Amino acid sequence: MAAVLVLAGLALAAVVFCVMLVGLVLNVAFRVLLFPLFLLKWLAMAVVMLVVAPVLALVGVVLAVVFSAVAVVFGALLSIPFLPILAVGVVLWALLVKSNGRPAAA
Repeated sequence: MAAVLVLAGLALAAVVFCVMLVGLVLNVAFRVLLFPLFLLKWLAMAVVMLVVAPVLALVGVVLAVVFSAVAVVFGALLSIPFLPILAVGVVLWALLVKSNGRPAAA
């Protein structure tokens, strides 16, 4: 019984191997036959990217400027509640600097 299962497994492996070999041959044949179309596709993509890449670069720069401006405004709006703490810090710093009467550079 075990020998029959082994032979069935070997037969299945042989069939799978033959199908894979036929598929590999067909794949290589199609690649060789259609290689000029692949080259044409690469050339067409290169020409399209000559037009699209500068547009994408320009859009990227514009979006970076817009989003950085939005980030500055958003940061300023979020820092408004900290202005009283900043004012206290400025007053304390001014008092500390005024208390030291000597100039920093002689």
